[in-house]
Amino acid sequence: MPNPQFPVPSPQYLEGKKHQDERGIVTFNNEFDASQIKRIYTIENHSSEFIRGWQGHKVEQRWFACIKGSFEISVIPIDDFEKLSKDGIITKYLLTEEVLTYLHVPSGCITAIQAKENNSKLLVLSDYSLGEIVDEYRFPIDYFL
Repeated sequence: MPNPQFPVPSPQYLEGKKHQDERGIVTFNNEFDASQIKRIYTIENHSSEFIRGWQGHKVEQRWFACIKGSFEISVIPIDDFEKLSKDGIITKYLLTEEVLTYLHVPSGCITAIQAKENNSKLLVLSDYSLGEIVDEYRFPIDYFL
């Protein structure tokens, strides 16, 4: 049962767009505010069968954007990391390379990430530097099944 004093915000899409003319294609996202970003990295799963997860943060928030191929990102809001329920509600989001859409995953959520095509690449942005805080929680991939 979520704690009403500390509600976990929902993930949100920041919809990207694409412009094409005789010079080529530009994908962009004018809704994304990068002022909180301290760290950037990419993820490339070794196969489209592999699911990376469950992993998340109480404090850190992340933004995901697909830069090649496509990814399905499953998200579960967690209201109590110490007494984790196996009944978390999983919401799935699909990101593709077509437009620069960001998925904002707020603090208090865990994710499982699966490439839907081989050789897909996911851009990940975080509001904390590596090692700045101890805030990583991992659970077996079959924990919520």
